Order: sequence, then structure tokens, then C-alpha cells
Amino acid sequence: MRILGLDVGDKTVGVAVSDPLGVIATGVTTIDRVGIRKDTGRVIDYIREYDCETVVIGLPLSLDGDDSIQTQKVRDFRTMLENKLRSSGPLSKVKIEWQDERYSTVEAEEVLIEAGMSREDRKKIIDRQAAIVILQRYLDSMPGEDTK
Repeated sequence: MRILGLDVGDKTVGVAVSDPLGVIATGVTTIDRVGIRKDTGRVIDYIREYDCETVVIGLPLSLDGDDSIQTQKVRDFRTMLENKLRSSGPLSKVKIEWQDERYSTVEAEEVLIEAGMSREDRKKIIDRQAAIVILQRYLDSMPGEDTK
């Protein structure tokens, strides 16, 4: 089963998904925000499409680790998504996890600059790339099998 990663912003939601083994995060799309109900509905469409068992949402804490205005907006997004999943029957077992997203956009920007992407092109996919960073951090933090 796969894991979906989200970078939730005011204007867009970056979406990434893991490979079936939960090792590598890959960008899927950027959802243009139109309203929390429709936006969470689109996320549920991706959960179904990729048969995800977990959703990882980037938590935008301030640099000192405190909540910010954006933190509450993302918490509200999670609450709406949880409510919709609970009422959807088979998706009620999907887990939602937090992942600290501090510096994820900076890291995503650096990757895109290193790839030689123009500023204009970077703006189009930065949120999807940030979702990849958030999900990859989560995947990297998961305990793996001991290979010794």
C-alpha cells in the first residue's frame, strides 16, 4: 500500500505518492484550492486512485516550533479530510500523520535550481516538489528492516 504526501497552502495543495514499497516519493500534481470541501474531495480521489493507507500532511510550524496562522489552517484541512474519510466507509481506516515541513520549500527550491529549472517553471511545480520533500522525510524516518 502507498502513502500520500500533502503540502497544503492557501492557494494550492502539492501532492506526492510513495512507491508500493514505501521507499521513494514521487510528485503527482498540484491542486488549485477552491474550497476546503472540494479540495479534500480531490485528495480523497487520489487516496482511492493510488490505494493509499496513510496520508502525510506537512505541518507548517514556525522556526521556533510554535504554531502559526498557517498551522491552524492546515489543522482545519486535516480535520475536514478526517471527517470525510470517516464517513466514506472503506476509507475510514486511512491514517493521517503529521510531518514537520520546516524548510521543505527551501529544499524543494534548491532541487529545482540544481536541475536548471527557470524561475517561472519552478513556480509551477514548487508545491508538488515540497510535497515530495515532506513525504520523503516521512519515508526516511520510518523504521526499516535491519539488513545486517
